[in-house]
Amino acid sequence: MASKSLRELIAQADEQGLAASGLACLDRCLPLLASEADALRPLWTGLVDGEADWSGRLAAAREAMESEAADDEAAVLVRQMLGAAPSDWAAEPLREWADDCSVAALELHHRLDAGPGVDEPAAADVVEVLKRCREGEPDGAGPLVSGELRRQVQILEILADAEGGVGLRQALDVSTEGQRVLRAVVSRRARVQR
Repeated sequence: MASKSLRELIAQADEQGLAASGLACLDRCLPLLASEADALRPLWTGLVDGEADWSGRLAAAREAMESEAADDEAAVLVRQMLGAAPSDWAAEPLREWADDCSVAALELHHRLDAGPGVDEPAAADVVEVLKRCREGEPDGAGPLVSGELRRQVQILEILADAEGGVGLRQALDVSTEGQRVLRAVVSRRARVQR
């Protein structure tokens, strides 16, 4: 049986899967902020309980992230991802947020794939590549985008198959791996630009 596309997995996920998917995308992009606060850990912990205190934990995470430097476009986008998270624990707003976070994370990874000094493809071309990626056809995607796509799919598959805390722990492990990859890329870029 052919595996499902990212878009199909998001369409079929429940509230917990959607919240975890959006949160994982955001979590993996934290290295793009000047400092990496642990602001998202309470949200991860709270996902086990689902709706209970989601809005309170979300408000606390937003407040903690307010202190993060956001002086470039990528950092601003990361903060916007958290700012757009719905306070309501309901499938449709969470699905929209998870979908937006998926696109934003892929776009940020695409920017890093391109690297400084590389001619950026036209915005329409980037949108088309990312759209194909999310529909299960990653042709034309760079290594960072391909890795991010793989992690997004893997997390949604884990959450669809595993129960409660076990699935969330596995999803967090996958996300942490992606965060390490991005942190290494950001660090390497910073060294090159000195």
